[in-house]
Amino acid sequence: MGKIIAVCTSEHTGERKKNIRQGMLLVNHGLEGDAHARDWHRQVSLLAEESIKKMQDKGLDVGPGDFAENLTTKGIELVSLPIGTKLRLGEEALGEVTQIGKKCHKRCAIYYQAGDCVMPREGIFIRVLQGGQVRVGDDIEVVSGDSHPADNG
Repeated sequence: MGKIIAVCTSEHTGERKKNIRQGMLLVNHGLEGDAHARDWHRQVSLLAEESIKKMQDKGLDVGPGDFAENLTTKGIELVSLPIGTKLRLGEEALGEVTQIGKKCHKRCAIYYQAGDCVMPREGIFIRVLQGGQVRVGDDIEVVSGDSHPADNG
């Protein structure tokens, strides 16, 4: 089991997100108020604090939301979760892993600062199966998993 350490949104795509500390996950939509929320397979993005630490170790002054992730987690190895894994987020919300990593079609500001970006390799995406409030400090846990090959599309 892990913890949610940041809940982040942005008004526009292609920008860093701000930690709003709590938010509502909406079924088949994503995080309420976020630019990426809509009915598609990448409704909510997650990145582990452990992944952010790798970039900090390269000398970057980065933190939660700087990689445009919605939920920053701690204590759960996100990148090892297979497609189809169900995650309980907070007390009510339920998500399903739909994609591991993503193709980086356009280099982001982080890439140009560090010569690397961890989100395309270690970020994951979920769709919201059951809505609910998520807050900093909430638990995140694997409740079931299916084994499907990872999709990096």
